[in-house]
Amino acid sequence: MNPFSWQISRRTLLQGAGVSLALPWLEVMAPRSLAATRLSEPPVRMAFLFMPNGVRPGKWLPEKQGPLTNLSPMLQPLQPVKEDIVVLSNLWNQKTLGPDGHYRKVAAWLTGTQITKTMGKDLNANGVSVDQLVAQKLGHLTPLASMELGTQPVRTGVDTIVGYTRVYGGYVSWSSPTTPVPKEIIPQLAFDRLFKMGQTNSGLSGWDPNLPQVQKSLARDDAKLLDLVLEDASRLKKRISMNDRRKMDEYLEAVRSIEQRIEHQMKPLPRWINEGDLGIPRPANGIPRDYAEHVQLMLDIILLAFWTDTTRVSSFMFGNAVSGQNFSFLDGVSSGHHQVSHHRNEEDKMAQYEKIGTWHVQQYSNLLQRMKSLKEGDSTLLDNSMVLFGSALNDGNRHQPQDLPLVLGGSGGKTIQTGRHLASEKNTPLCNLYVSMLHRMGLNVEQFGDSTGPLKALG
Repeated sequence: MNPFSWQISRRTLLQGAGVSLALPWLEVMAPRSLAATRLSEPPVRMAFLFMPNGVRPGKWLPEKQGPLTNLSPMLQPLQPVKEDIVVLSNLWNQKTLGPDGHYRKVAAWLTGTQITKTMGKDLNANGVSVDQLVAQKLGHLTPLASMELGTQPVRTGVDTIVGYTRVYGGYVSWSSPTTPVPKEIIPQLAFDRLFKMGQTNSGLSGWDPNLPQVQKSLARDDAKLLDLVLEDASRLKKRISMNDRRKMDEYLEAVRSIEQRIEHQMKPLPRWINEGDLGIPRPANGIPRDYAEHVQLMLDIILLAFWTDTTRVSSFMFGNAVSGQNFSFLDGVSSGHHQVSHHRNEEDKMAQYEKIGTWHVQQYSNLLQRMKSLKEGDSTLLDNSMVLFGSALNDGNRHQPQDLPLVLGGSGGKTIQTGRHLASEKNTPLCNLYVSMLHRMGLNVEQFGDSTGPLKALG
């Protein structure tokens, strides 16, 4: 009998003294008939990047349908990747229609449902979000089923103007109708989850430096991470082929190089067929004072998680509903985001509103450009992803849920026709897009939320 004919799961982790380390792809993880072959197709990933407060009217959509020959003013930052995106129009969440401002729209952005109006006792989104449906069906294939990130802690209390609990405004991901998924807002804790499986995030209460799990993560001497799992690694190496031993040695050496760098520059061995050095430093303790840096760190973590196949599903909230994030670091902006979104057609406020929205698009474009630069065989990470960017309302001054501002980046494994403005029929359910995305993730779903079918013109 071949001593190396046994198999281990893709989910196998190296264990040791409170830490776990994911393994790269090894031959021993494949069925015996495939043990001598390399993975031929990288997986498809999906991410949802939420921007609060809508966009300036008349400055978002391209003038024409079809090929993206000319981008609109707010979409100009996407020029370097315009052949890799689809600008979507005429999609909406019908169940969010009403005079109740932001909360019912934000909480239902990924569910397509009508949330229960409450001051906090009976929180209910009345559906599972599209990202969490994928996480529940496919999450067993990766070390992390999904990753939910943000920049602002969840707010409690009641917005007495509309009669909704503010908690709704802090979530777009729901694992059950009554269970929002806590988002991580501390970059270092989010980063550490990629290597320390089971790391508890800060949850509903947001970041508190006195929380035991926060103290534990910040106090850990990460230079000893590899030492803690070497014994388990040695046992495994005795049972695998020479080829797998070489791969493991390369991987462990890559992990060691991370630990030995003063600036914690990362050079992990990819989990799939990826080559090159993805240099991303381990973030410093706590929450960055600079908002732009905070956003960049979180998007870098999504990039790293997708590139290493640590997860295939992620959501990120640039800000909560009614976010008053101050953008005075931008030239010509002197107010908070929510304040200028209620522009009342005043040109000065509308100009600031446009600049803030355009800044968000630039961050999105930066992520797509980096994903496009990472090769995966004869494709790129961007080719093998679907990254939806957008807001849960159109014009923040009117709180419209119709014709949502949305851009889809990537081609979902080269199955989406990109480089165009796709205008659907007026008031097409946004959930039709989600059904099409679910299909590309390998889920045979006929209906989701208020969908009436897939968005057939997508590909």
